[in-house]
Amino acid sequence: MTVTVGIFAHQEERRIGLCLGSLPLDRDDMRFHILVNGTTDATAERARACAAGRAHVIVHNIAQGGKSRTWNHFVHDLLAGDEQAVIFMDGDAEIAHGSIDALVADLASHPQANAAAGMPVNGRQARIYRRNLKVEGGLFGDLYALPRHFLAAIRERGLRLPDDLIGDDGLVAAWAHTDLHRDANWAAERIVACEGAGFRCEPVSLFSPASWHMQYRRMHNYSVRHFQNRIVSDIMEREGPEGLPRRMTDLYGKWLPRFRPRGGLTGWFDRKALDRMRRQIDAARR
Repeated sequence: MTVTVGIFAHQEERRIGLCLGSLPLDRDDMRFHILVNGTTDATAERARACAAGRAHVIVHNIAQGGKSRTWNHFVHDLLAGDEQAVIFMDGDAEIAHGSIDALVADLASHPQANAAAGMPVNGRQARIYRRNLKVEGGLFGDLYALPRHFLAAIRERGLRLPDDLIGDDGLVAAWAHTDLHRDANWAAERIVACEGAGFRCEPVSLFSPASWHMQYRRMHNYSVRHFQNRIVSDIMEREGPEGLPRRMTDLYGKWLPRFRPRGGLTGWFDRKALDRMRRQIDAARR
């Protein structure tokens, strides 16, 4: 059995070199899948340069973007099925030395766990996030691991994230906590917070136009995610994973009349998100 790492990269030409440089790409007891998706920049070319000469490092250039859609493709179409554990990470994150081994070891020492969470090591709220991961469980999409038995159950039941879901980590965490059942089956101990695994994200700079653009897109996506999470939570409470739609857009017509923007600056992004969701309904009807 091996350990497989999936690196999800969308428009990451600036960061993909730093990300891959933080990984032990020379270890032939691991497989690395660089999942370049929906990208129009030089991410794939730079990833191929890092992978050159390493047969166990594979670059996939996937035309259609979307992390959840790519997650489904990775789990159901690209994994061999013999993996001891699979590491999921983002192509803009730098991984602390020894993180992969620490995640695999934590899963091995907690056989009841369905996931192990990597911990943020930088940022103003890193300490709060780390504490919450230990107390409440949860996952950051930047770095987490799933064991063989849990992935096998997902594959056997044909469970997929909605293709247009924003935020794989929230739903995967719910699946892990509930052991792929309804929310009534929730158990916090099914996710382990791994102290030995850490990731570093690009710091936000007030003087960087790229940082402002990144933060704007992030806040917009957070608002869409907020509304999507309300739909997902209702489904997970009543039906469990089998009740999830192929696309979240399919349920927007039913749910949008119930949604209202929150207050303050968050409410401004909420209104933009709701407009975007309405446009997606109109596009789906054409």
